[in-house]
Amino acid sequence: MSRAVTSLFLLAALLFFFALGNHQLQGSTEARVAGIAMEMHLDNDWVTPRLFGEAFLEKPPLSLWLDAGAMRVFGVSPWAVRLASAVAGLFSVMLLYGMLRRFERPKRVAWTAGILLATMASYWSNVRGVGEDALLALGVTAALLAFFQAQRLPTLGNSLLFVVGIAIATLSKGVLGLAMPGVVIFAYLLTDNLIDRRLKIRDWLRPGLLTVVGLIPLLIWLVVLYQHGGAQAVREVLLTNSVGRFSGSFVEAGHYEPFYYYLAKLPQAFLPWNILVYLGLWHFRKELKANRYLLFFSLWIVAQFVMLTLASSKRTVYLMSMTPAAAVIAAEYAFVLFERLKAYESANRFVGWIARRRQALGFGVLAVVIAGYLGAAQWALPNADKHLSFLPLTEHIQSLQASGHQVALFQANERVGGASVFYTQSLLKGLDTEAQLRAFLGAAATNVAVISADTEPVAPLKVLKTMIVGRQAYYFVTY
Repeated sequence: MSRAVTSLFLLAALLFFFALGNHQLQGSTEARVAGIAMEMHLDNDWVTPRLFGEAFLEKPPLSLWLDAGAMRVFGVSPWAVRLASAVAGLFSVMLLYGMLRRFERPKRVAWTAGILLATMASYWSNVRGVGEDALLALGVTAALLAFFQAQRLPTLGNSLLFVVGIAIATLSKGVLGLAMPGVVIFAYLLTDNLIDRRLKIRDWLRPGLLTVVGLIPLLIWLVVLYQHGGAQAVREVLLTNSVGRFSGSFVEAGHYEPFYYYLAKLPQAFLPWNILVYLGLWHFRKELKANRYLLFFSLWIVAQFVMLTLASSKRTVYLMSMTPAAAVIAAEYAFVLFERLKAYESANRFVGWIARRRQALGFGVLAVVIAGYLGAAQWALPNADKHLSFLPLTEHIQSLQASGHQVALFQANERVGGASVFYTQSLLKGLDTEAQLRAFLGAAATNVAVISADTEPVAPLKVLKTMIVGRQAYYFVTY
């Protein structure tokens, strides 16, 4: 391998794997996904994902398969369930570098794009967390880079990469995994045909046919799911949790934000390189008609942004699939700035000093950013466990069980339900109604229920202990 490949690989691996298991599960997504993966690991049901015993069909199970498999190989730990995301992030960075070199971009530009992707704050944090978004980003990246390369040079390798990308994206996020690359391909082909003023049927047919092949793994899982859960289970995956979230008809899903939500998030979407991204889009705007390379990556950002804006359900993590294109635009613009600074090397003032030391200053900025991420992984995230970790709560549950108490969760939310399964490696009794709560506590004096509430429970309930996780209070109660 060249020095550029080796250095990029080592830096990305350091960013994604350093202290990966140094903190406990934090936030709703990590607790929920880790709990579902743990139930899959415990009950050996690899078809129907379950959370707290109930079918959980928000998305296909690729990330859950990988997380459950990692726990079987490496043991149960936060590190194991984060492993798939970190590996997906590393693959994405190296794939972006390799494909940019195939696009005949200079090694400096390809390397810069890779390291900018690895050091985008939103990308770094999501790659190091439990969830399916890093896998979605990998699938979308593979499919779109393979598509663009196939426009230049159709080969069997490009076709296979495209099919694998579609398979990963759709097995990670279902219909969204198809829409994220699809909207970019549609926008690019439409723009390309309009610029050339002719309809290129073959360019439309090829990705369409390959997409059908890439959907085969998802279709196989849906067929098996149908055999286990019937048509209702398939409808829940494809319609309720995909079309319903986009249209807003699935109101229980939440995450509904106003139309301008992503506009408000743009200043922080690609930190710390967002200025390079936005200035690059503006700078290259007049070159897009003649430069298909810049056109493709610009449309990658714009088309996905428009689609996400039109969706009713909005989350900042959905912007993750745009980050590879943003990294390319930022790297290309940084290259332009470096070339412009050459003209000022002979200047005697401060500008000349910067121009002569531009490369060292660039590496210095990167070193500061990387050191900041490593510091966060080593100290900031473990320190956040004091307020965000469910481990103390589940340890108290286990201590009660060890002393002869039976513990149940009353109307458990996804966070405590998932975290309790993951850390106790067992499924606690769930109570859904007030009648079930009264019956459980009245059955034995040693029975304890855990209740999440905004106010402290009142008599006849007796609060044994109160614990706070994040902003939520959890009360251990008995009669």
